[in-house]
Amino acid sequence: MTDVNKPVVVLVRPQLGENIGKAARAMLNFGLVEMRLVSPRDGWPNPSAGPAAAGADVVLEQAEVFETLAKAVADCANVYATTVRKRGVTKPVVTPEQAAREIHAAAEATGARSAYVFGPERSGLETEDVALARAILTVPINPEFASLNLAQAVILCAYEWSKGAAASGELAQPTQEELLPPAPQDELEGLIGHFEQLLEPKNYFWPETRAAANRLTLRNLLTKPGWNHLEVRTLRGVLSALGNKRRPRD
Repeated sequence: MTDVNKPVVVLVRPQLGENIGKAARAMLNFGLVEMRLVSPRDGWPNPSAGPAAAGADVVLEQAEVFETLAKAVADCANVYATTVRKRGVTKPVVTPEQAAREIHAAAEATGARSAYVFGPERSGLETEDVALARAILTVPINPEFASLNLAQAVILCAYEWSKGAAASGELAQPTQEELLPPAPQDELEGLIGHFEQLLEPKNYFWPETRAAANRLTLRNLLTKPGWNHLEVRTLRGVLSALGNKRRPRD
């Protein structure tokens, strides 16, 4: 079922099925599933799109084809034309971050639909395409090499939109490994004592005039990282192995 709060992604006259598939993959990573195609060069469906989508089949299966851009965005109140070129039209210019904020605000306030519009891989959007948009969406880019491919452009916009979706609980940060709490002080004291026990016969704390300073430096070093109890046990095991005088195994 279509979620009217999510922007649609419109690909105008896309040329390669592989690029359509890669765009679908970029979309689904950030929770966008509604793709609209305007006069794809090689028709639709395109057998090259599926493998490139890498599992984003739901996007391709639901993709709709339109004869014109006007028809593709007919139900959208906010249309953003993605381009890095200056065109013979006067439009507000926004970044992907600004566009994402506007899209979320419009959806929350009025339920208005929004669309990101992307042009053909080689030539980009024509002036007539940009004229249909409410704003031009562009990114700060190296003027000597302004060469984003279609999937890269899609993922930039989808990612910025996803920040608001993640904040509302629509998307989730991948599960991170839970960190263990720092080891209690008595375990650290045991570790420090173990180090000192092995270092003492090696004259590490010699001369006596530097012994106190060397012990303090060692203590600061071992307490600074915030070792957890498993890490402390591992270090103790290492020290025990280093201090073991048994002959190595054959």
